[in-house]
Amino acid sequence: MVFLAIGVSAIPYNQLKIIVYSAAFLMVAGLAPSQSWSQTRELGAAGELLDGVAAVVDNGIVLTSELETRVAVVLENMRLAQRDLPLEQQRPLPPLSILEEQVLEQLILQRIQLQRAERFGIVVSDEMLNQALTSIAQDIGLTLESLPSALAAESIDYAMYRQDTREQMILDQLQQRDVYAGIVVSPREMELCLKRSSTSLAEDVDYDISHILIGLPSSATQDALADANAQVAEIYARLDDGDEFSQLAITFSDGQTALEGGSLGWRKGYQLPTLFGDIVIAMEPGEVSEPIQSGSGFHIVRLNDTRGAQVVIVDQLKVRHILLRPNEIMDADAVRQRLLGIREQILAGDEFAPIAQAVSEDPGSAAEGGDLGWVEAGVFVPEFEQMLNSLELDQLSEPFETRFGWHIAEVTDTRSYDTTEEIKEQRCADQIRASKVEEERELWLRRLRDQAFVETRL
Repeated sequence: MVFLAIGVSAIPYNQLKIIVYSAAFLMVAGLAPSQSWSQTRELGAAGELLDGVAAVVDNGIVLTSELETRVAVVLENMRLAQRDLPLEQQRPLPPLSILEEQVLEQLILQRIQLQRAERFGIVVSDEMLNQALTSIAQDIGLTLESLPSALAAESIDYAMYRQDTREQMILDQLQQRDVYAGIVVSPREMELCLKRSSTSLAEDVDYDISHILIGLPSSATQDALADANAQVAEIYARLDDGDEFSQLAITFSDGQTALEGGSLGWRKGYQLPTLFGDIVIAMEPGEVSEPIQSGSGFHIVRLNDTRGAQVVIVDQLKVRHILLRPNEIMDADAVRQRLLGIREQILAGDEFAPIAQAVSEDPGSAAEGGDLGWVEAGVFVPEFEQMLNSLELDQLSEPFETRFGWHIAEVTDTRSYDTTEEIKEQRCADQIRASKVEEERELWLRRLRDQAFVETRL
């Protein structure tokens, strides 16, 4: 499903809500850049300090000032994290050159993705952005109007905060399009999952995990494979000798969470990547796995902690929708007008399902007549959730926009549930997709990186 926040789409919003006052958005935190960067700038004819280019990425660039700010933010967050630890757990900060390399690589990957999103016409309107920021503000007890002053009190520039949020929403939509929408759940996978869920308690346990990835290019040579194998073996030996996992992740990992010490956070058993799900379930807290090879490289996983899940009665909605996306032929207004016409057809008596099968551009639900099944509140992106909350039962919405396109939607039923066979099937479908997302995203990013022209100028 295009917009269910189970695989890719939930992650950015949960992270945004958690780090409102931290890493990526502390753009003007008043942190003094290191003197080592001063050599990358030049003086103009009038004596002004000119910005430098840290990297050329296809038809775009990463500015030295951007790299400086990001590295300074990461350093400050690491210092704050160390300050909150007991003295015996505090570790030296990694060398500046390592952080600079890691941050630059993340910025390069971001540029590559944003350029790809632009080619596909993926945009986030001001209305969509304001809806997302409103949700973030509400989660911390604020309004959208009071968010700028609250951020300013923490030395966070609101304009840059908005821009970072917009870019993250664009990347989220791109990854939904390129990664999540292409993940297929086979009947055999569903059968095995249902058998496993009836005998395993893994899906009812939360796992806090971290991981180190030593990446490989999509067309790795035998020499590159041997080098990566040697590097991961050395890292594993250092872990065995007692080196700190998070510090080694920051220094060596090619994973997207390297600068967070490799942390993947809390995951349900069914959300663990297929690659090392069975291994993690058998581990004890504090234990580190042996190196695991995959198509994207070599992985080392650490189980930080586990916790049991509680049985909760959940209110669910049965939802169906039709999705249309703007393209080169139809702009947003044309798509909206077409959905208005489709809505009038349905209200006049035409069946929803056949129309959805014929026109909807959601690959996950179109074949089911637009049916999204039974879903609980909170799994949709904020703008979709807001529309559902405003609808009466069996009321067909007006056309509305989310980051994924334009929709009309309808809530056809509601219920409260504990555990049923239908829920098990839905959970199995979700867990199979979620288990594939991590590896598929890494492979996708690696392919994009290999195909792009990148010239670093540090």
